[in-house]
Amino acid sequence: MSHEISEDGNPAVQRQLDASRTQLARYATDLKTLLRREAAKTRQITRVNKQLKAYARDLKKSYDAEQRKNHELEQAYAETIVRLSLASRYKDEETGGHIERLSHYSKTMALCIGWSDEAAQQLFAAAPMHDVGKIGIPDAVLGKQGPLEEEEWDMIKTHPTLGASLLAGSSSPLLKMAREVAITHHERWDGSGYPYGLKGEQIPLTGRIVMLGDQYDALRSKRPYKPSFSHKKACDLILHGNERTKPAHFDPQLLSAFREIHHEFDGIYSRVIEETSGLIPS
Repeated sequence: MSHEISEDGNPAVQRQLDASRTQLARYATDLKTLLRREAAKTRQITRVNKQLKAYARDLKKSYDAEQRKNHELEQAYAETIVRLSLASRYKDEETGGHIERLSHYSKTMALCIGWSDEAAQQLFAAAPMHDVGKIGIPDAVLGKQGPLEEEEWDMIKTHPTLGASLLAGSSSPLLKMAREVAITHHERWDGSGYPYGLKGEQIPLTGRIVMLGDQYDALRSKRPYKPSFSHKKACDLILHGNERTKPAHFDPQLLSAFREIHHEFDGIYSRVIEETSGLIPS
């Protein structure tokens, strides 16, 4: 049996060189196998990545379509709110102008205390539903020119719960907020309000905001039992009080904000009065 002899003629060195070549050949074969596997994995990852991108595009299209549908639905809810609110006002001495003003007061106050534009706009849309429960109050009671009897006053005080019942059961964030406003906008910070006598932060902030705006507008507006008050008089009553209206009725945070932005309320009142003058009887 012959053996190839290395240059230095040492068979042991030659055997070591042959073993090294064999091992390197195995390494090369293993490396090729590994590279083929990695290439297959890369192709698979590329295919999966393309599929995921396609899924993402389809998902975005579906999401955008759902968002448009939800937006259209919320717009329909908002229109329903306005129409129901107008229907309730035709039974009362207040006008459509009151609804518009209250929306602007509420949004202005919400922005002042740090709400996002989106949240403030939602309150703008929900605020008009605060008195929708008056649809269920008899015209003879709502339109009575003289003082109300105790039984009639008790009837009036049911309109928050009536309104809440009309708005109950919807999954719409807008209608949920409108229901919250309807049932709490006559609650007072000191617990002297109705229908539940809630106190302080037991009252949702939405109700507290709308209650202040509603009170300001009521003071500015003419009623069978009172004349319309000037902006200065309305501010004085809200901030300092009298036998009917007391600062303790309002959230202190909102009173502080009102001191800063009361001129904006006056501007809203004057602008909407001018815009609706001659359109809806006052």
